[in-house]
Formats: sequence, structure tokens, C-alpha cells
Amino acid sequence: MFIKLSCKKDWLKNQFEKGYVFRRINERAKVFIEYADAEESWVPITAPNYLNINCFWVSGKYKKQGLAKKLLQTAIADTKKQHKSGLVTVVGAKKFHFMSDTKWFLKQGFEEVEKIGSGFCLLAKKIYLEAENPKFNDSVKSGTCSEKNGIVVYYSNRCPFAGFHARNSITETAKKRNLPLKIIKIETNKQAQNTPSPATFFSLFFNGNFRTTDISVCMDSRFDKIVNNN
Repeated sequence: MFIKLSCKKDWLKNQFEKGYVFRRINERAKVFIEYADAEESWVPITAPNYLNINCFWVSGKYKKQGLAKKLLQTAIADTKKQHKSGLVTVVGAKKFHFMSDTKWFLKQGFEEVEKIGSGFCLLAKKIYLEAENPKFNDSVKSGTCSEKNGIVVYYSNRCPFAGFHARNSITETAKKRNLPLKIIKIETNKQAQNTPSPATFFSLFFNGNFRTTDISVCMDSRFDKIVNNN
């Protein structure tokens, strides 16, 4: 199986021109943080003068070494240097696949400012306590999409693996079950800010309702279990 990873690199390159930050501690490990002005973010939130943490990853043996805190401190330092109101990030009320650990953020001084029915939470760490709270955009409030029959997948090049599985794996899975399938690639941040799910890297809806951020749902062996358990 060949997965083209250059799509994420191209996406990052375009975002760098808008001030996007990708900071990695170890060149050979998945220990990194990504953030940018919330106004330029690829998530459906309104957070004026905040920095949005887009992706935050510390993998495997590199956990529990203080590396996550070190990365977060760099983002906090940039927030203060740029006179931003604070940091904001989207997480799950429970652990969602490919999303940051909610409990960890809360321990670092983030607070939940909004929660929606589909299970997503918006967390903020304010630098200026009088700043306005960030909020989810209206497009995500219902937890549903406009297509009410079959499978709908939203994805973007934020994730290097989402495109392959959305264009290939899910196609075969839907065909085998005789289910209608609509695949929507998010091409711009403006489009992302109006999607029906805060997880714009990958979200699957089934019969109009949000089901999962787990990309493995695209595979035939996993689809029924994941969809029926959500």
C-alpha cells in the first residue's frame, strides 16, 4: 500500500507563508506542535486574537519525559510575545483518534469554554483573563451534515493519511455495503471554518450524523464495528 505523504508537506508549505508554526524537538521522532493565528485556522471556531493549536503529538517512548510541556511552553511564549489573548484548541470530551489528550490540557491550565453534542470541546488558556471566550462556529452545533443518507467523509491535507483512505479504502467499503458515498476534500481554511465537524483532518458522518475521527473506519474490517459503536 502506497500513501503519498507529500500532500501534508505541501499543505504545511502553504501555511508557513501565513505564519504557521511547526516546531519539532527530535528530528527523528513524532514530537511536535503546530499552531497559527486562529483567524487562519483550519477549524470551525471563532477566536479573535488567539493562537490555535492545530496538531500536537508526542509518540511512543518519548512520552512522560516532559517534552509535551516543553513544546507547549514555546507556544505560550509566542502567545505572549505576539500579545495574543491566549491559546485555543479543539479536543474530544472523550479521547478522539488523532486528537490531543483533553485531560492533559486541563492539567496545564486550559479551561473548557464550550462543548457540543457531537462530543467535541473547545479549550482555552487565556493570557489576558478579560479576553472574550473562543466559540465554535454555527456549522458544527448540530453534529449533523446536510446529506442524510449513507456515508459522508470530510478530509483535508492536514493529515497525510486521510486522503488515501478517503479516496480508496472507504470507496470499496461503501460499495460492498451498497451505501451512498460522498467525499468532500477541504481545500481552504475558509471552507474548513464552515464544515459540520471540528475535526477537519478527517470526519465521517453516517446517515447525517457525526460518527468518528478514526481513519481506520474506512477499512472494510473496521467500518461496522466503529460506526455501530458510536
